[in-house]
Formats: sequence, C-alpha cells, structure tokens
Amino acid sequence: MVTIPESRDTLAPVRPGSLRAMKPRAEGPRLSVGFILAKRFTLCAFANFVDVLRLAADEGDRSRPILCSWTVLSDTMDPVASSSGITVQPKERLGDPRRFDYIVVVGGLMDETPSLGPAYHQFLHRAAAAGIPLVGVCTGAFFLHQAGLLDGYRCCVSWFHHSDFLEEFEGLDPVADQIFVVDRDRLTCSGGASSAHLAAYLVDKHVGRAQASKSLHIMIIDDALQAEKPQPGLPLDLKTRDPIVQRALLLMQQNIDTPISVQDIAQKMGNSKRQIERHFRLALDTSPQAAFLDMRLDFARHLVENSQKSVAQIAVDCGFCDSSHLSRMFRRRYGCTPQSFRRPVAVQD
Repeated sequence: MVTIPESRDTLAPVRPGSLRAMKPRAEGPRLSVGFILAKRFTLCAFANFVDVLRLAADEGDRSRPILCSWTVLSDTMDPVASSSGITVQPKERLGDPRRFDYIVVVGGLMDETPSLGPAYHQFLHRAAAAGIPLVGVCTGAFFLHQAGLLDGYRCCVSWFHHSDFLEEFEGLDPVADQIFVVDRDRLTCSGGASSAHLAAYLVDKHVGRAQASKSLHIMIIDDALQAEKPQPGLPLDLKTRDPIVQRALLLMQQNIDTPISVQDIAQKMGNSKRQIERHFRLALDTSPQAAFLDMRLDFARHLVENSQKSVAQIAVDCGFCDSSHLSRMFRRRYGCTPQSFRRPVAVQD
C-alpha cells in the first residue's frame, strides 16, 4: 500500500519501493505536471505527453485544465528551442516543486546539451527530497542521471541511445527493450510515441481509465500499451507478435557487434533459456542462435551494399571473428563472398 497525501500542500511520506499515488481531490486537477525542457528537446515526445494530459483534462476536445494541469518551467524564462527548431515559451519559474505531482524532464540532442545547469539540478533534488516522482522522457534519463537522481534505479532509454548511455554512465544497466519503466518514484521512457503511453499510464492511475483511453483514441492510438511492450527498434525481417521473441531480438540488435549468448539473453529478460528457445521455435520456426546469425548477416549485407567499410571492419561491426569467418557465413547465406557481392557487374556489349 502507498500513503496518499490529503492535498498538494501536505506531502505524505513515500514508502520505499512504491510510486506516490494521489486520491481524487475535492478541488483542482487530480494530476498536475511540471515540464523541464532541455535545449534541443524532442518536440514529438513532449507534444505526445502533453496532448494526453490535455485531452484527458476536459470533456470533448476543449482543452480546459480541469482534471489535469501542466506547465513548462524555467529558471530564465527564455524560449527553449526543440531539435526541430520550433521554440516553446516557458510559463512559470521553477519555484516550489511541491505544487506538482510529477516533474518531467524532456531530453533531446545529447551532443548539444551537455547538462541542464545548476538551477535545474537544485530544483530536481528538492523535488526528489519532497517525494515528487521524477520522469525522464527521451534522453531525459541522461539528465536525471547527470543530476545524481538515478543511482540504484532501473531506467528506460531508446534502443538507439543504449550504447551512448553505457559509454557515458558506467555502472548502470539501462533498459532498452521496453517502451517505459516505472521504478518506484522514477519513471522513464524511450520517447516518441512511448511518451503518450507513459502519460496515459499516469492519467489512468490518477484520473481514470476512461480518460486515458479517450486521449489515446482521439490521438488515433488504438490501445494503451503496458510498460513491458518491446520497443520497435530497427526494421527486421524476423516479424512476430510474440513479446518474448520481440524483446530477445531487440537485445540481439543492441549487441550485434558483440554476440550475446541465449543464456545471457534469458537472464536479462527473466526467462529461462529453454523458454526463449521454445518461443522462437513456435513464433519463427528457428532457434535464437540461427535468428541472431541471420540478423548479423543481414546487417553485414547492408554494410557491404551501403558503406565503403572494409570487409574486415564489417566483420568486426557484425560480431564475426574475422573477415574469413564472415566470408564463409556470407557465402553460405547469399551464395557469394562479400567482395564479389560488392564488385560491380561488367556491362556486356
């Protein structure tokens, strides 16, 4: 059970390992969210999150902040440019974080925003100390960790940024095979459409399932997805609706240059090796090992066709021992070596 605060002004203690929950209030919004936008933030992720709140907040599509409220916070009140160049004007100073039920940090282009800055770090630490759950959207998890607020927490990052996270933040094990992760009072999502599903999760929790469904349906999103739904990742020829197989394939993608064993995949997913193998056989009529080899060979073929990398470098990038190993497997799959596959065919007169 979680302790439920009586109002936004009186903060109830948060039981370790749980997410703070609010009961419906007699007056005012049931869900209040403050947004911090990093420079060059991802507009799509921010807009999806806000629109779920907006559509759940009022009857029809009238956008009145009745059941939900939201605002963009700033220490300077300067407009914040998104990665697309469109700017958003903040509405309120940082102030007291206790006026919100959640603080959401929306990230974007990491190379152009090394840090949020000390004022934001202090604000986020005050929020954490007060028991306000913190949310990282897109690369928002990077900024929460930079502020020292993700230590000991599981966090979700996009499969596309998984290696970046590992390089910058040693000792963490980010989750890149789910659309969002809820770990006590830290919530993180991979961005894009997943931010709508995370917002719907909060609306469902604090306002009602009907309002959450209404928001998603108006946004032409059929159903709310659970946190464990696998991220879509790169296009794959290995198509399946089996969530266990999908997650395993994504883990393979994230380790394509350093092949991971089926046992390690099973351990990361919390399944047994035998379960993984059975699901692959039923869903794809193949083994995990064979699927992983096909994936690596497909990627190798893509690099042979679309890059100037040497065969030796392609072998390294695709997790093969050396160019000879790649050539043997490539010939077995495509009937020719990578060198001959790349060589242009002479035009006959």
